[in-house]
Parts: sequence; structure tokens; C-alpha cells
Amino acid sequence: MQDKLLKTEQLSQRILKIEHVLAASAMALLCLLTFANVLVRYFTNISFAFTEEFSTFLLVFLTLVGASSAFAKNKQIEITLLTDRLPALPQRIMRGMVWVANFLMFGLLLWFGTWFAFDDFRFEVTSSSLGLPQWWYSIWLPLLSLAILLRLLLAAVQASLQRHRT
Repeated sequence: MQDKLLKTEQLSQRILKIEHVLAASAMALLCLLTFANVLVRYFTNISFAFTEEFSTFLLVFLTLVGASSAFAKNKQIEITLLTDRLPALPQRIMRGMVWVANFLMFGLLLWFGTWFAFDDFRFEVTSSSLGLPQWWYSIWLPLLSLAILLRLLLAAVQASLQRHRT
């Protein structure tokens, strides 16, 4: 049992490093694009319109990668004013209900995001600024939703193994 817990924690740490690199890269690129746009606008009174398209994509990407990382570290947003006052068993039940709600929400994002990206691909939708295929952007919603679902499953396995260890 101890060996399984150690392996899941090591896997989680490896994935976390990848998430941190992705998040830092997205943030750096977002900062560079925004800074370049500000400089160009300041010196020429012309704006890089395409940067808004990339910036929006990077913000959504960063949000989903950050959510995955937050679930891994159990640092997602929680309002625990009432649940902290409950006995142990109701607290566990509430945590389970929250886990199910998160799993359902990201499962729905995976399902509808897949159809959304597929429709963008099938109907050859292009982005408004650059005319790039829209599915280049929309494919990341189901992919990152799947990553979050896997994170939630891994967190549930780790919690189960830790509960059985004690």
C-alpha cells in the first residue's frame, strides 16, 4: 500500500512540474505580447490587434493549467465556513460531493468542448483577427479538461491510499 501511495505522489509531482512549465511559459508569452503591444501603441498610435486573440487564448489556457495544478495541491477555492464546523463524517461526505461536482463539471467541459472543437474543425471556422483555424484554440478546452479529470482521479486515489494507510 505504501509503495502505491509513493508512486502516485511521484507521478503527481512529475505532472506538477510540467504544469508549472506550461503555466510559466504561457504567462511569459502573455507578458511579452502585452508589453510589445503597449510599446507599439505608445510609440506609433497603432495597436497589434492580433495580440488580443492570442492573449485571450493564453488566459484560458493558463486558467485551465492553473486549475489542474490547484487540484493537485488541494489548493482550489473552497468556502469552508460551515463545513469546518461539521463532525468528521459529514465533512468527508461534503468533500465527496464537491469532488463529484468538480468531476461532473469538467466532464461536461470535456464533452461539450470536444463537440465545440469538432464543429470548428468540421465547418472550417477561422479566427476573426488572423484567420487561423479556430480549432487550434478550441481543442485545448477538452484536452485540458481531460487533464483536470485525470488530476481529480489521481487526487482521489491518493486520498484513498492515505486513508487506508492510517
